[in-house]
Amino acid sequence: MKHLQDFAYIEAVMRAGSIRKAADDMNITASALNRRIQRFEEEFGSEIFERLPRGVRLNPAGELLVQHFRAQVSDLRRVQSQVADLSGIRRGHVSVACSQALIPYFMPDQIARYRESHPGVTFSVSVRDREAAERDLSTFRSDIALVFEPVLLVDFEVLMSVPQTIHALMRDDHPLAGQPELRLRDCLDHPHVVPSRQYGVRYLLDTAAARGSRAIAPVVEADSFDFMRHYVLHENALAFQIPIGLQLWPGSGLTSRPLSGRDVPAGNLLLGQMRGRTLPVASARFAQSLRLALQAMT
Repeated sequence: MKHLQDFAYIEAVMRAGSIRKAADDMNITASALNRRIQRFEEEFGSEIFERLPRGVRLNPAGELLVQHFRAQVSDLRRVQSQVADLSGIRRGHVSVACSQALIPYFMPDQIARYRESHPGVTFSVSVRDREAAERDLSTFRSDIALVFEPVLLVDFEVLMSVPQTIHALMRDDHPLAGQPELRLRDCLDHPHVVPSRQYGVRYLLDTAAARGSRAIAPVVEADSFDFMRHYVLHENALAFQIPIGLQLWPGSGLTSRPLSGRDVPAGNLLLGQMRGRTLPVASARFAQSLRLALQAMT
């Protein structure tokens, strides 16, 4: 416990890349912060920062130490959550990394439902692409992740998998709006906007296009699905999204159609945690709540 404040200082310096900037952020003097870091290094028996001409960065020993600290903080949160459960009052904090598609509708609904029963639990939600979500789990920045088409799955323990068919999003008056299912080649014959390459939707589109006769030639490429959703209202173009991120109300001017599985196989939305980690009670219970919600969708 005595080193938790030291960890806060170390993390601040790590994020800032500079002792002076970290000191400004924490409203202390740079000399005081530097003495605190040096005193810790003396007790630890090794330097943890590499001093550079324009700042500092963690050395290998420092990276191992930070990973250890994060694991200890995670274990402490788990015990605190268990103790809170003994009193019958569920408390705790749940950190979630999720794909952008979950942000507008699914995740707010699920968190609000959970907090109706457990108002003492707080949340932090980080939008992460499929690689960054896995990195958040392995560095204890997030307890659980809900991400479309993760990349590595080395430290990712899958708790639930839900198939998601890629949909083409368009205006109601688009020439393809009357068809129940769309071929990818027909979509690519029209102006289209696509997500950046770090997203699972783009990965599936690129893979499918490489096998076909049409190339992806977007009029706009963006890292915001919300932007793409609104853009097609201005230019009669197509965008691409997974169903969990789509809620189209009458009068919105938008409609969506699934892409044929012959061209673009469905991808997987995966709920997961760091492999081998025992989650705090609140995080484990929320993960179970998400599993039930996802099961209801299948």
